[in-house]
Amino acid sequence: MAHSNMVIFNEFVMPAIVELFPQAVNKFNAASNNTIQLQADNFSGDFLEKSFYQALYSAQRRVDRNAAIGVAAATDLSQIQENDVKIAGGFGPILFEPSQLTWLTKPTQEGITIAAQAFTDALMADQLNTAIASLVAAIENVAGATNDVSSGGTGTTVTQQEVNNGLALFGDRSQALGALVMTGAQYHLLIGDAIANSNNLFEIGGVAVRAGTAFGQGRPIIITDAPALTGTNVTPTQKVLGLQTGAAVVKDGGDIITNIETTNGNTRIETTFQTDYTFGLGLKGYSWDEAAGGSSPSDAELATGSNWDSVMTSIKDTAGVIIIGDAS
Repeated sequence: MAHSNMVIFNEFVMPAIVELFPQAVNKFNAASNNTIQLQADNFSGDFLEKSFYQALYSAQRRVDRNAAIGVAAATDLSQIQENDVKIAGGFGPILFEPSQLTWLTKPTQEGITIAAQAFTDALMADQLNTAIASLVAAIENVAGATNDVSSGGTGTTVTQQEVNNGLALFGDRSQALGALVMTGAQYHLLIGDAIANSNNLFEIGGVAVRAGTAFGQGRPIIITDAPALTGTNVTPTQKVLGLQTGAAVVKDGGDIITNIETTNGNTRIETTFQTDYTFGLGLKGYSWDEAAGGSSPSDAELATGSNWDSVMTSIKDTAGVIIIGDAS
């Protein structure tokens, strides 16, 4: 394969990636009830800092018209800061021989399509798994948002009743929890052989979203074997998230960098394909702790609950709830 052909290959890679990624995002957002939103908006800098006014409902008080006039305690008009964080990732290097395509008389466009789709799936899986790991860590760190019925193998699994108990933590706002997130194993525990009757709305990169049924208590079920949904502290556990709209928002960093290099000197010419990318992550009602978690965090730092500070007065204004039970 001539060097001029590799230039053509390089020119075709980025348009394929840019076209495929927004398509996948739009389908997932709609099917998941917008609880986990993957957005193509740009994210600049290490952090995105937002501020908003704190709730003032605590300023309401009862007045005794028959009592002497006294001093009323003032409620400060104050703002809350909520921080999103930028995360960096990479794909590759992928090593191949240009002569492999010419040997099989394959068109260059076929290799471009495969590389673009593979990166698209990998990027979306990374964004989704990172969002879920962060949600699990943040929500599990708040006792009032956690229904934990596991007990080192002597507790119970996550049953329909325990899902209901977990959703009940939102009280009169439980209907705001628009989707459940769980592993395939947990999904089987809940619905057994009735899975055949679920309507498959969307599937990409090993992640499926199925229609809301009685088994999801009227909510869509996001089925993905994300590592964070399986706990292994003492004995294996299953974790189910109940999320409301905008529980996690992932924003594209707008800086996908793809490089292709062809190397001589070996018995055959070799080419490497490599991509760097970033994206931002924000959780509803939680603020990334810049001092504790730092910038460009690792997977372990993102999955540390204390790095996500709950900034809301009520859990009803946060991402959602978590239900934890023993694995079967």
